[in-house]
Order: sequence, then structure tokens, then C-alpha cells
Amino acid sequence: MFSVGDLAVYPAHGVGVIERIERQEISGCQQDFYVMRILDNGMIIMIPTGNAEHVGLRDIIDQGEVSKVYSILKRRDAPSDNQTWNRRYREYMEKIKTGSPYEVAEVYRDLWILKSEKELSFGERKMLDTARSLLLRELSLAKKVQQEEVAKDLDILLDRGPIS
Repeated sequence: MFSVGDLAVYPAHGVGVIERIERQEISGCQQDFYVMRILDNGMIIMIPTGNAEHVGLRDIIDQGEVSKVYSILKRRDAPSDNQTWNRRYREYMEKIKTGSPYEVAEVYRDLWILKSEKELSFGERKMLDTARSLLLRELSLAKKVQQEEVAKDLDILLDRGPIS
């Protein structure tokens, strides 16, 4: 599925590079692992090659899918504010754990809107930052531009509506 040097997205951690594929013996069985380094923080993750799809390891979205993420950010569906912050936090965390850029975009958009209405809890502020970071890295790689350019796009989309 992946080769050494490939970029891939690991759910909730973001984009990483497959540095090597190594075989290890675990409980008497030989198993191959992708050894992946997360770009944002240098964390090393070992993913069994046979389990990669199950854990959600995936390719970076292509440039054509960026517009789908942007369209999610443009929507102004009101986040459900009839629940406690910790329940909302759990729901958003489940979305982030899927690794889907669309789910992460929903979390980012909903928390951004909520932030304009009231103060976020510490956990929600941290999740807002996490969602933004995950989107910035993947979208910048998909668009083949610097993260700062994508950051400007996100700010425009969320503050003023569509970008040209």
C-alpha cells in the first residue's frame, strides 16, 4: 500500500512520512510494520502493514478534494449547543479520530463558530488548534503551497465567507 518516502495521514496525528518498512518478531510471529514519522512533531509510529487500512492510514487528499473541505468550512450550520462541553468534546474527538479531512473540517468550523458565540473550554480550544493544525498540513501538501497560504484561506473562509 505504501512505500518508503510516501506521505500518509494517520488519524488524529496528521501527516507523516513512511521512513522504512521493517519486520519484527512479535509473540513468535514475523510481522511487517510501516515506521512513520509525523511531520509536525517528529513522533514515530509503527503500524502493522496488514492493519494499516483498519487503523485509518490513508493517502493525502488530492488537490480536487480541497474544494470539498473548503465547502464544508463555508457552511454555517449551527453547532449543537444544547449539550455540555464535555459531551461535545467527545463527539468532536470521535470525528478527529476518523482521520477524515471532512470530519476534521466540521470540527474546526463548528468550534470556530462556537468560539464567536461564547468562550470555549480549555479542551475545546486545544481541539480547535489540533483541527486547524491537521487541516493546515494536509491541505498545504494537497495544494502544494505553504501552510501560511492555507491559513489565510481558512481565516477568510471562516471570517468572511468564500474566497475567490
